[in-house]
Amino acid sequence: GHAKAICINFGIKEEFGGKCNLRFDDTNPVKEDTEYVEAIQEDVKWLGFQWDGLFYASDYFGKMYEYAQKLIRDGKAYVCDLTPEETREYRGDFTTPGKNSPYRDRSVEENLDLFERMKKGEFEDGSRVLRAKIDMTSPNLNMRDPVLYRISHNVHHNTGDAWCIYPMYDYAHPIEDAIEGITHSLCSLEFENHRPLYDWVLREIGAWVAPPQQI
Repeated sequence: GHAKAICINFGIKEEFGGKCNLRFDDTNPVKEDTEYVEAIQEDVKWLGFQWDGLFYASDYFGKMYEYAQKLIRDGKAYVCDLTPEETREYRGDFTTPGKNSPYRDRSVEENLDLFERMKKGEFEDGSRVLRAKIDMTSPNLNMRDPVLYRISHNVHHNTGDAWCIYPMYDYAHPIEDAIEGITHSLCSLEFENHRPLYDWVLREIGAWVAPPQQI
């Protein structure tokens, strides 16, 4: 599956004379290691391709944090104290709409303060998350106030112990694409239901005149 994705992306680059970056989505410090970074680069070369730019999601952690603060100020994100079990219960399922978190209506000031304290390491892993404020009754479960940031007191292979909060992939992915000037973000079909969230993140941050398109 990974080989297929690599061949499609780099193959389309070659067919249309474009550029293709190699980016490591190292948003989870527990699952990332330099061993994987080096092995993947070797595999891409072994398949006969060369990337135009080499990037890491962790290159953008500072900007992602700033954009999250903007979402909070705009009333589009909030800090939630529900446990993971409670979050799943409140989310509902394909036949049952979700229900709002009791922490959904916190003030902007309180959310900014709590998010800053999350960043400073004042809270334990799993005790709080930052969530987007979208629609808990959406038929697309990915739009039911998805988690944007979680607390993780683990050393990161690229940033060390500089951070103890990390962005979720669905929040980080569109920002990475936009910062790098990606025009076409090619994904396999399991990401189709994530596309509305991809577009939501870019639209609500609103920092790009021509945001990337996920296909």
